[in-house]
Amino acid sequence: MTTCIRNANWVVEWSGGHQYRREIDVAFDGGHITHVGPDYVGDVDVEIDGKDRMVMPGLVNMHCHPSGEPLKKGFREEFGNPQLWWSPLFDRSFIYHAGVEGQLASAEYALCEMLLSGVTSVVDLSTPYDGWLDLLAASGIRAWATSMFGSAAWHTEDGHSVDYVWDEPAGLQALEDAIDLGQAADSHPSGRLSGMLSPVTVDLCTEELLVNSLEAARDHRWRVHIHASQSLPEFHEMTRRHGVTPVQWLDSIDVLGPDSILAHGMFIDAHSWTKWPTDLDRGLLTESGTGLAHCPVVFSRHGQGVEDIGAYIRRGVQVGIGTDSYPHNVLEEIRTAATLGWMATGNVHSVSTGELFTAATAGSSSILGRDDLGRIEVGAVADIVLVDLSHHSMSPVRDPLRSLIYTAADRAVRDVFVDGQHVVRNGEVTTLDLAGATQRLQAAGEQAERDTASRHFAGRTARQLSPLTFPEIG
Repeated sequence: MTTCIRNANWVVEWSGGHQYRREIDVAFDGGHITHVGPDYVGDVDVEIDGKDRMVMPGLVNMHCHPSGEPLKKGFREEFGNPQLWWSPLFDRSFIYHAGVEGQLASAEYALCEMLLSGVTSVVDLSTPYDGWLDLLAASGIRAWATSMFGSAAWHTEDGHSVDYVWDEPAGLQALEDAIDLGQAADSHPSGRLSGMLSPVTVDLCTEELLVNSLEAARDHRWRVHIHASQSLPEFHEMTRRHGVTPVQWLDSIDVLGPDSILAHGMFIDAHSWTKWPTDLDRGLLTESGTGLAHCPVVFSRHGQGVEDIGAYIRRGVQVGIGTDSYPHNVLEEIRTAATLGWMATGNVHSVSTGELFTAATAGSSSILGRDDLGRIEVGAVADIVLVDLSHHSMSPVRDPLRSLIYTAADRAVRDVFVDGQHVVRNGEVTTLDLAGATQRLQAAGEQAERDTASRHFAGRTARQLSPLTFPEIG
């Protein structure tokens, strides 16, 4: 079936880089774009009036945890552990959990959130749960199903030190299970699912597990996706073990490279908090061709961040954009990446909107080895977003991407196509039940609230760990 967006007011077209074009047609058929330009004359089954529309490529969410993070809304915004450099990871991150039903509700809710904000591809890093692949397929989104595994787990008995509980055989077995899941994703009849391996974090994996993961990924033409340089406790632990930064250690064991993606890469040697004497890490990422998943919103909630994302881009690091946590809205990540970069450097030209939009589209897809995604050009996959230029938050329309990113965000996203399929129509998800998922998420959140004390090392309740904004009376 051929769809033609006729006389689109603005089009973010790809021609070796993104560029604007005005008043042209965009046609797609069989899941691929067949025409970008004026006066499409072929047969048309569905015609869309583009008079008040901007056509842009679908966004690629390079890193997120949809099956767990929405549950933490209202709980995780205003806390971090001051005794662990404000990181929430080690004594609080995993205490808010509500079982498989909670994972399913959370994941469905997050997938809707992504589609409604123009995300058409996602790297989903989750712990496996029943129904995972079927839910991804039903959503209509393009997804890399990425099961996380490691050789150890974090633990704390006192809230100010991190202990590592090691089980290396279990980590190697989990790698085999992750390979099986990746193969199931590759062979899924939807045709939109792919495998990827995630040895979860650099400090929780042995050298053997990391090297074996990379070898397996290469055998299956996948990527490996590793959390690295995401917290100061991790940075200090790795320098204690090896005398070099996490990035430098990964380089020393030949795990950096074009088949590897690092999530966050924040606390590197050049970061002012680490006080490390070298400035090698960004160069190692560039020289090796390693991808970086930049997720600024979640860390900004803990007063942390990459200090100058523009410096990574200027040094040639391949940067993609992810959400990590809620909201699963890449438009807001782009806005936050820009504003934090400008604030940290005191220079509004330290990084540009164009660089960050490219990172969230063609940049992320390139890191994933998919140069047919994240761009509007003939032959590319028809992952397409239509933005409503008549929405009040877009007016006046001078530079529509700036209006979208800095003001309107998902409110102006009207229609989304993945592989040519209409998955968001007139601002409504057509493939999943957002209302039902929201109700189930509420129930899961209430259960997680009740169970928090049983999961916390000191038995604290959710209200003690994260008090409400104001006291609740009565």
